Amino acid sequence: MSSKVIVNCSKFQSIHCTESGPAMTSPAPALLSVYYDGGCPVCSREIGFYRRQRGADRIRWVNLAQCDDSELGEGLSRADAFARLHARWPDSRLVSGARAFAALWQTLPAFNLPGRIAGLPGIVHGLEAAYRGFLTIRRMWRDSAV
Repeated sequence: MSSKVIVNCSKFQSIHCTESGPAMTSPAPALLSVYYDGGCPVCSREIGFYRRQRGADRIRWVNLAQCDDSELGEGLSRADAFARLHARWPDSRLVSGARAFAALWQTLPAFNLPGRIAGLPGIVHGLEAAYRGFLTIRRMWRDSAV
């Protein structure tokens, strides 16, 4: 009688162990891709917080300061990506700003409910206004980090 044990070993990879030994499986698809400015100290700190959360291993984290243009995907230029947070759903829908944060939060189990609330009409618009205010300040942090 063959028994199976599933061990999560690393990001997007599982090993299925049977009596005959381990067999690699294909990586689990990312639930979301998040494009962030790794050159912004505040942005990097915040993304670091999210990367430590349960479920973060199912997100593809793209550090714009270290990626090739080919990693941006269709419809996202490097300039646009650096200008504000972007996220891409598996069906290729691209969102940015407050909608990208709502998508990120919805993907992380601990933030799912706040993410759903943040994505509601009216609320997402208010969060977008606050995010645009933050972007003005962020330019100063980004410029001083370069």
